[in-house]
Amino acid sequence: MTSDSGRCFVTGGSGFIASSLVDRLLSLGHEVVAYDNFSTGQRRFLDGANANPAFRLVEGDILDLKALAAAMAGCETVFHLSANADVRFGLEHPEKDLQQNTIGTFNVLEAMRANDVHRIAFTSTGSVYGDSEVFPTPENAPLPIQTSLYAASKLAGEAMIEAYSEGFGMKAWIFRFVSVLGERYTHGHIFDFCHQLLKDPTALNILGDGSQRKSYIYIQDCIDGMLAALERAEGRVNILNVGNDGVLRVTESIEVICRELGVSPELRFSGGQQGWIGDNPYILLDASRLRALGWQPKVSIADGVARTVRWLVANPWVFEART
Repeated sequence: MTSDSGRCFVTGGSGFIASSLVDRLLSLGHEVVAYDNFSTGQRRFLDGANANPAFRLVEGDILDLKALAAAMAGCETVFHLSANADVRFGLEHPEKDLQQNTIGTFNVLEAMRANDVHRIAFTSTGSVYGDSEVFPTPENAPLPIQTSLYAASKLAGEAMIEAYSEGFGMKAWIFRFVSVLGERYTHGHIFDFCHQLLKDPTALNILGDGSQRKSYIYIQDCIDGMLAALERAEGRVNILNVGNDGVLRVTESIEVICRELGVSPELRFSGGQQGWIGDNPYILLDASRLRALGWQPKVSIADGVARTVRWLVANPWVFEART
């Protein structure tokens, strides 16, 4: 982060990635304002930040434009991480993705205009590539038919950020993540598998046939990449994949989880290459554009899974908090 980053505004500040980012920004000497309605985030994740005089928490909803703009006053860089990340159940509440992801992003941009803020970092998703035919998938790969409402809403947010950057002189960093793992991880199949096995170590129910190949990135590597990009990527709109080189099959991630938990469950597969409608069975992003800026992930995918399991075991409260 450069000195012109100034006071930072983080939407969804109590979430997994956002709270970790808040802690990192504070450790680097930045003032930070976190904005969150706590619909899915955890107040505990901000305990350390709350003890820092450079931190301020504002409880509010990004759909409340007036409150959002007031909270953003005096900030110079926006990290927009607030989103509905419930990919699997998106078809059960389609409006949630539209409201929280797309309209929420519009409100963030309007609040930036109201406060003359010109820098935004946006967490998108590698899911915008859908069922890509190019692997590893680069940022300039053709965008196919969208396979989930979540990805579609994120892609709409990207497009609005691009248009606002062009029309209103903003500068943007758009990050397309693979799945992020690590401390404070609160949703996804690693979470679900651990939850199942801690309740019943004898059996594990798995959506799909277990052959799905997924790439992951450890949370601190993810934040390293974001901050490196804000410091070194100088375009008006910078679109960057964030991911590791390799993948793990779902069955391989299960092996890591079981080894960490010391269990040998019966594996019960539901069948099919997809775990659910909209699930992309193969995700591997080409992150060479970000690597060219000097970033390099330090934690392997398997180690990231293992660290996540150890954190979940040490923090069983998080399972109750998510139910």
